[in-house]
Amino acid sequence: MNTSELVTAQHLTREAIVYIRQSTPHQSISNQESLELQYALKQRALDLGWGAGSIRVIDSDLGLTGASAEKREGFKEILTKVALGQIGIILSYDVTRLSRNCSDWYPLLDICGYRQCLIADRDGVYDAGTTNGRLLLGLKGQLAEMELSTIKARLNAGLLNKAQRGDLAVQLPT
Repeated sequence: MNTSELVTAQHLTREAIVYIRQSTPHQSISNQESLELQYALKQRALDLGWGAGSIRVIDSDLGLTGASAEKREGFKEILTKVALGQIGIILSYDVTRLSRNCSDWYPLLDICGYRQCLIADRDGVYDAGTTNGRLLLGLKGQLAEMELSTIKARLNAGLLNKAQRGDLAVQLPT
């Protein structure tokens, strides 16, 4: 059993949530290896001590960006269940799958810390209720937000460059 000293009997009495998300519908189809790695987190929950009946996979946000929680019903469900004290751990391949927006990320950390809900990714298990756990998760959240900003800037720069060359073809609405 691949345990963590952070997982307690109290955590194991609650659900383990495996959160799966891809940013676009195209990624959901073309990045099958990433999806497979995300679904494999169910085994990680088993290794951490949860029973198969206590593990739930939430993949309703496939094809939706993590830039906002607005349309992500799976993320909203996690927030609700954590607030109600029903979740012992949230597993995500990378915490950036949960959110790429600090205004969504930090409230999740606050609720997880208050309700003693752990967060795990491929790098480790974190307790948002501790100073070190909050620091690491906070940094990961800030990096995710910065990465999203960097990606958008790169894409926009590419479009502007193509437009300046006269090679940008935009289809007008019908």
